Amino acid sequence: MMQGNIVGWQSKANLMKTFTAIIEKDSDTNLYVGYIPGFPGAHSQGETLDELQENLREVIEMLLEDDNLVLETEFIGTQQIVIR
Repeated sequence: MMQGNIVGWQSKANLMKTFTAIIEKDSDTNLYVGYIPGFPGAHSQGETLDELQENLREVIEMLLEDDNLVLETEFIGTQQIVIR
């Protein structure tokens, strides 16, 4: 029985995914706004960064329930552009 629990835990751990959110602060509403690049519908807002993170987590979990989900792009990173 213990082994079954360990196997179940390992398979759940293998399903863990990490997403990168782009976060901005709206100067009109003073809310944090975040979205996941390439993930249609994965956006939310919150009064604090913690609230935004929880809201985004809930949105992502809901969207991942869709068996036909297709991510449009893969997040690679950010770059700083210097203008002189």
